[in-house]
Formats: sequence, structure tokens, C-alpha cells
Amino acid sequence: MNAHAQSKRKSSSGDSGYSTGIGLRGGGYSSGLTIKHFLSGKNGVAIEALVTTEYKARGARLTLLGEKHKAISDVKGLQFFYGAGFHAGAYQGRYYFEDARYYQGHKDDDYIRRYDYRYDDATYIAFGADLILGLEYKLADLPFVVGVDYKPFFEVYNGYTGFYNDAAVSLRYTF
Repeated sequence: MNAHAQSKRKSSSGDSGYSTGIGLRGGGYSSGLTIKHFLSGKNGVAIEALVTTEYKARGARLTLLGEKHKAISDVKGLQFFYGAGFHAGAYQGRYYFEDARYYQGHKDDDYIRRYDYRYDDATYIAFGADLILGLEYKLADLPFVVGVDYKPFFEVYNGYTGFYNDAAVSLRYTF
């Protein structure tokens, strides 16, 4: 008599239901390609790489993030995650917002306000630090994960600094 034992393939992703996901990230500030890979073990730690372009800019940014995933016990396949990382990129041309206020005079003590969007055609090297906070859901019986995230980041370019808020929706094919 022969006995056969089947072993289930252990996922290296903890409770996420997948090891690696590749897909698209569509955000309010930047959009592009997302790749997420869970490190071995059951600790829920993943590395995510984003290759994105900024809204109305010619160029690209590479972002690397370390993330910690925690299962939400009430909903199978739903996870909360948070993390941090850094980015670097280059852009030719940049839109930025200029808010200038001018004093009108003594008569009415009013201010004239001018709000302008400016554009220049220089090439900028940009780098900075990122945070991320989000939810993702592994679709049952399908090799896809859907996620939403909030990713604020601090950036330095051409001697200027800025703090930006970005939110996005991601869809990844998982394997």
C-alpha cells in the first residue's frame, strides 16, 4: 500500500495570499508601474518599487518602499499596510504654483491677490523621502489584488523643497 502526502506550497507573504504582484498605479499626483514582493517568512514585510511619472512633467521617478502588512481579521483577503522609503528622478519642465499678494493702497486696505501656475523648461534632478499608508484586497479565486493608498512625500529639486500629498488606486497581477 502506497501513501502519498501532499504539501501545500507555503506562501512567503504571510497572510497576503501572494508573493509578488506587478501592475499599474493611478494617482492624483503621479501614476505608473508598481511591483510588490513579500520577503520570505510570515512577518508580512514587503518591498515595493514604483516607476512613475509626475502629472504634467516630462520625466520619471523611481520610488523604493519598505512596507509592513497586517491582516484585517474580519475580512478575508483585506490588509492594512504602512511603510517608508525614498525616491529619485529627473524631469524636464516643471509646473508650480505661485501665490503672490500685493498691498493695494491706503484707500480700502485691500490686497490684490495673484494666483499663477508657472512653467519652466529646465531639467531637474529630484530626490526625497516617502511615507505610505493603505489598504489592499486580494480577490478570491482571481490572481489580482486591488489597493488604495495615501503616499505623502518630501522632495528636493534644484535647491527647492516641497511637501506633496499623493493618493492612488493600484491593480496588480499576483503570482
